[in-house]
Amino acid sequence: MGADDAEGRLVRPFTLTGGRTRPGRGEFTLITTVTAVDPQPAGAVRMQPEHGRILRLCASPVAVVELAARLDLPVSVVVILLSDLLEAGRVSVHPPHPVTRATPSLQLLLKVREGLDRL
Repeated sequence: MGADDAEGRLVRPFTLTGGRTRPGRGEFTLITTVTAVDPQPAGAVRMQPEHGRILRLCASPVAVVELAARLDLPVSVVVILLSDLLEAGRVSVHPPHPVTRATPSLQLLLKVREGLDRL
């Protein structure tokens, strides 16, 4: 629903999170990938409409920042809602792969230089 729902009422982000400002569980970054669990756990508790929207958007893996953009909600609010879903077993979270900062070989640098010289 975002900041304005279909009837034009303003929905404050703190109402979506129940006043919480920090997630209860999970380490989320902007590029953490989230996927809805299929099938949903038996006896799953009823969630807010925003939780349902997140689950629909997470049918295939999606990054936290992309979810926030699609939902038109602050990232901090989306992270708290994702934490709820993680605690309920309704999403799986995949942290970003670490980037190795290996120093390129001298041979590779010379080939790049030669290629640039040919331009």
